[in-house]
Amino acid sequence: MTRKSPARRLPPGPDRDEVAADLKEKYDAGASIRALAEETGRSYGAVHRLLGEAGATFRARGAATREKAAA
Repeated sequence: MTRKSPARRLPPGPDRDEVAADLKEKYDAGASIRALAEETGRSYGAVHRLLGEAGATFRARGAATREKAAA
């Protein structure tokens, strides 16, 4: 019996790049990694890895919360 890989797993290539770019756009707009993970059904680590591949500049932990509190 052959096992299928999970539906959310992306092979290397254009599809993966497209998903990574979409995640980066949302992250740059202020979405958290946890929110993106929940939205896409992927793990925190997978979203973090995809963001890194897309060239995202990561915010400091809790940075979004501190910025909102200072405003």
